[in-house]
Amino acid sequence: MSIQQDNIKKLVERRAAARLGGGAKRIEAQHQKGKLTARERLSLLLDKGSFEEFDMFVQHRCTNFGMEKQHFDGDGVVTGCGTIDGRIVYVYAQDFTVSGGSLSKTMSEKICKVMDMALRAGAPCIGLNDSGGARIQEGIDALAGYAEIFERNILASGVIPQLSGIFGPCAGGAVYSPALTDFTLMVKNTSYMFLTGPAVVKSVLGEEVSQEELGGAGVHSAKSGVAHFAAESEQEGIATLRELLSYIPQNNREEAPEVPTSDPYNRVDDFLNEIIPDNPNQAYDMYSVIGSIVDDGRFLEVHRDFARNIIVGFARMNGRSVGIVANQPKVLAGVLDINASRKGARFVRFCDAFNIPLVTLVDVPGFLPGTQQEYGAVITNGAKLLYAYGEATVPKVTVTLRKSYGGSHIVMSCKQLRGDINYAWPSAEIAVMGADGAVNVLYAKDLKADPEHAAEIFEQKKKEYVDLFSNPYQAAQKGYIDDVIEPRNTRFRIIRALEQLRGKRQDAPARKHDNLPL
Repeated sequence: MSIQQDNIKKLVERRAAARLGGGAKRIEAQHQKGKLTARERLSLLLDKGSFEEFDMFVQHRCTNFGMEKQHFDGDGVVTGCGTIDGRIVYVYAQDFTVSGGSLSKTMSEKICKVMDMALRAGAPCIGLNDSGGARIQEGIDALAGYAEIFERNILASGVIPQLSGIFGPCAGGAVYSPALTDFTLMVKNTSYMFLTGPAVVKSVLGEEVSQEELGGAGVHSAKSGVAHFAAESEQEGIATLRELLSYIPQNNREEAPEVPTSDPYNRVDDFLNEIIPDNPNQAYDMYSVIGSIVDDGRFLEVHRDFARNIIVGFARMNGRSVGIVANQPKVLAGVLDINASRKGARFVRFCDAFNIPLVTLVDVPGFLPGTQQEYGAVITNGAKLLYAYGEATVPKVTVTLRKSYGGSHIVMSCKQLRGDINYAWPSAEIAVMGADGAVNVLYAKDLKADPEHAAEIFEQKKKEYVDLFSNPYQAAQKGYIDDVIEPRNTRFRIIRALEQLRGKRQDAPARKHDNLPL
């Protein structure tokens, strides 16, 4: 065998060893936990044969606590680029079989390199997290490595899409990178996120709590809102990441890819003419409206289990990606509260950053009252949604289906927040408040002065108020509504509006940056 052939043989053997990560036993241990390895995840995420790996032979440089005696090529993270549906993406996947996926200085350098490449290339960056946290043996070097990653998350924000998949532990400082990215996905029963673990909680607070109860997928997808998606399995989670990316452009200078559809753009749906109940206090399901107007009824919901009184997610209309924001009358009557406002604001800002038009479906009776909301700063949080709509320059089409009262009317993409085209159904009620509340305020003296006929007076004045405001025509007469449309035509009218706005250009005043109410 020649020297060249011997060198090639050694290369092939070293690559094979590197692909085994921490070795067969640790891979088996990973599988026994119901988890895939880093490379198995990447093979599911990326198009077959498209993965190009970088820095396979990088090793740590730590000489403390006996670390100099143990080295693995790759040092616990697999990095590189590949394609998803033919589109370039940059990826990194932490390998729990090597030192528990703990972050070393060299691991952070590998991750930062691939993030820098993604930013230069204008392509999405996807991180698959499965790590025990900072590598304690490296001390401040590991902390510095985290900070380098976070800085790149910040610089890339709003420039390229950043997705995080949590496929195992993600604790301490490690949680901040996913929190800085655009979307975070967790897997039920095998992934968790928290700043301080159960042991610290018990020692400081005396509180007994499991990892799942403290920071599992169910907690973060339904209670905290930290996770945008909670998957039943790793395979489902990776499929969700692929689907999510299909609605998103490569970067902030491009538009999302259009997907041909056989669903006619001018399709009408007669059932929409009957969906609004005669009783204004009766609920209906906003998902039925969304399913009716989008292409092929397909809707990828974001934050499905969090703040369910508002619905956000991606769909296509005539093949074009849109962001849907809609009040849900079936949950808390569709009111806005702290969590709904935060959820909506974050989604609106993402769509605006990446040139995705916004379609807003309004049926909102107001903000949730009470001390819990006021003490929790519902004012500031409601202002976040207002601010997000007001600063957004993407095409914005709003349809008011039923109630649109008071401050919540303003917040939900009204005309004065630079809404481009605002439609209303004939059932729309656009007013400062509902009829009962308005009569009690406007005619309080009359009702008090004649208690014997108060009920009769109340009903009479209520009818007058309903006749005046429980329709969209007052707003339409003033130009605040561009047209009153027949519900069955909603899909066609929205698509035509989006076509009119395809060339929209709108700039904000020059400034260093805004000061979003946080």
